[in-house]
Amino acid sequence: MAKDLTKGRPFPVLLQFTLPVIGGNLFQLFYTLADTVIVGRTLGAQALAAVGSTTIIIYFVLCFIQGFTGGFGICLGQRFGAQDTHGMRRSVAVSWGLSLVFTVAVTALTCGLTHQILYWMQTPDSIYQDAYDYMFVVLLGTGATVFYNMISNMLRALGDSRTPLVFLVFSALLNVVLDVVFIVPLQMGVAGAAWATVVSQFLSAALCTVVGMKKFEVLRTSRSDLAGWQKAAWQHLRIGFPMGFQMSVMCIGQLAMQAAVNALGPVAIAGYTAATKVDQLSVLMNNAFGIALSNFVAQCYGAGLYGRIREGVRASLIQTEAGNLFMCVLLLACRNAVTPFFIDNPTAETIQYANGYLLAVAPFYVILGLLLVFRTAVQSMGNSRAPFAACLVELVMRIGGTFGLSRVLGYTGICLSSPLAWAGATSLLIPVYVSEIRHHAMKENR
Repeated sequence: MAKDLTKGRPFPVLLQFTLPVIGGNLFQLFYTLADTVIVGRTLGAQALAAVGSTTIIIYFVLCFIQGFTGGFGICLGQRFGAQDTHGMRRSVAVSWGLSLVFTVAVTALTCGLTHQILYWMQTPDSIYQDAYDYMFVVLLGTGATVFYNMISNMLRALGDSRTPLVFLVFSALLNVVLDVVFIVPLQMGVAGAAWATVVSQFLSAALCTVVGMKKFEVLRTSRSDLAGWQKAAWQHLRIGFPMGFQMSVMCIGQLAMQAAVNALGPVAIAGYTAATKVDQLSVLMNNAFGIALSNFVAQCYGAGLYGRIREGVRASLIQTEAGNLFMCVLLLACRNAVTPFFIDNPTAETIQYANGYLLAVAPFYVILGLLLVFRTAVQSMGNSRAPFAACLVELVMRIGGTFGLSRVLGYTGICLSSPLAWAGATSLLIPVYVSEIRHHAMKENR
């Protein structure tokens, strides 16, 4: 049964929807953490550095997929809020078709450019082959990532945030088992960790789809649901592509950050990798609140409940910033345990690099929360232009900060470029949100 987010008090409705998403995101992070811990402890620091040097490229592709499919989820959520059954079925059919085309194009492009990308990233020769093996296999499995994220976003658009969690938990546990099997007895090296992730995610997506289709009749589409697909496809792409760009623009800037860190050598890469892995706890928590708010706003927008959107954004801000404060305190208090968690007997220099990143970034999580909430609210109301512009600002400030601040502050300057980018994008989005909500509130009161 689809859950109607247009009813009930916004604060508990959002929190109830968010908690399973946070669980799902944590288990999604568990995929990469399992790879990192098992690789670091069984294959050593060099192998960890190889995996770490490719992480931002893989994360870039993942972020684009999450945004791209998340945009399709907004379209479905708006049709659900408007109680348009035919529109919902057409949205599902168009989403699957566009996702298939996208998967083929992205897989061919990224796998074909793997060597060139590693060269651009200044990957050290000592870890180059392992980095290539890991990155190529993960990118070859892009279809599994698209598959899982598409069905998850569809279910969440229909108000179901629990089913994706159940199968992601299963997948995460399977991933750990396959990591050990592929790396230790089968001796597949870092490529084994990559294959474990791909296989696990594909099985999770397949099982999630089977259960989803049993629960929601609207997901069982036919050829007739593609009637008028051209207009629907354009609407989905108009929201999906900007959201994909918005989700991945952080990664585009982080490519510059990773390249700058790569130039410092394997020790810096290992410390930076360990810190950014735990930093993803905060990013994924923020994304979970954003997913909940996105579906809430999309359904309320489709139903024309603009005042409820304002109440939901206020509730989401309270929840998101409370979570950010908790994560900031947790990571700073436990920062000395981060590097030893990934590497046996790490050097003092490696620990210093990891701690330096967390000390520079964690205190500014509150700005990341503001950025995510206001960007999500604006784009879920159908405005893709302002978030796109904000992402351009974020990109320019992140790259500029990386190369500008690093000349003055060194490694610390590289780390501080992220908070600088968040602040720049947020300063643009807050006025846009205020203008949008006032405009829609006036229409509601007429």
